[in-house]
Amino acid sequence: MTAFIIDGKARAAGWRLALKDEVAARLARGAPRPGLRVVIVGDHPPSRAYVRIKARVADELGIDGGIVELPTTITTDELLAVVEGLNADPAVHAMLVQLPLPPQVDVPRVLEAIDPAKDVDGFHPVNVGRLTNATRPDPAALLIPCTPLGCLDLLLAVHGEDGLAGKRAVVLGRSNIVGKPLATLLLSRDCTVAIAHSRTADPERLTVEADLLIAAIGRPELVRGSWIKPGATVIDVGVSRVADGTERGRLVGDVAFEEARAVAGTITPVPGGVGPMTVAMLMRNTLAAHALQTGILA
Repeated sequence: MTAFIIDGKARAAGWRLALKDEVAARLARGAPRPGLRVVIVGDHPPSRAYVRIKARVADELGIDGGIVELPTTITTDELLAVVEGLNADPAVHAMLVQLPLPPQVDVPRVLEAIDPAKDVDGFHPVNVGRLTNATRPDPAALLIPCTPLGCLDLLLAVHGEDGLAGKRAVVLGRSNIVGKPLATLLLSRDCTVAIAHSRTADPERLTVEADLLIAAIGRPELVRGSWIKPGATVIDVGVSRVADGTERGRLVGDVAFEEARAVAGTITPVPGGVGPMTVAMLMRNTLAAHALQTGILA
């Protein structure tokens, strides 16, 4: 068996085209241009590269995207003042503070200071609660964390709107950013869900029974082919750079791709799988926030 590779890059490109049309339709109806601001603190190279991609895609879609660059030495109170300024700006419909933040910054205080209506990362406790309480979370009405939303979209592309019901799903990783919200989304689609994490004994005993395996644990190539149920759908969220004898090394996921590809039914690559979908879902959330605040839909 050789797994079908899920092309997240192509799926994300389709979303970007649809969202670009939606922006144009809203502007034609007299809506203000959607405004997105991405706050970045310091000079963390991967974060800066990711932020540039977000700003570029926003511009392509007709969104007023901007980067707010702040020094590494910023205090919590100084960062909170920036957040409050963006909360009060009517031209800013969506915002996020890029993680990680320097150690002197109180991350929960900062995330909780963001207006829930503008919180396109979906990390505010209000949005977390709304996601948890929703029977079938609607991305048009809720701000859902972008990477889990992208993972769900890829799963729906493979299995269809009603094709996830009854499937066994295992999520490797329990972070607030991916693991927990993704488990909630899968439960809302009637999956039977288990979460494995760093303290789980013999996680492969769970994964070999999974129809859907989502790896988001941050350990390069942890998941071997022997961990995977034949024919399973594998979504690899992890991204790590490992040495390969070249100056830059190579990017790998949490899954040993070639081993997994020989067993799985479908699988996402790294790069080109979940990453592009995360950015596309950020833009989708930006338009959701814009609609919720302006009341104008395409």
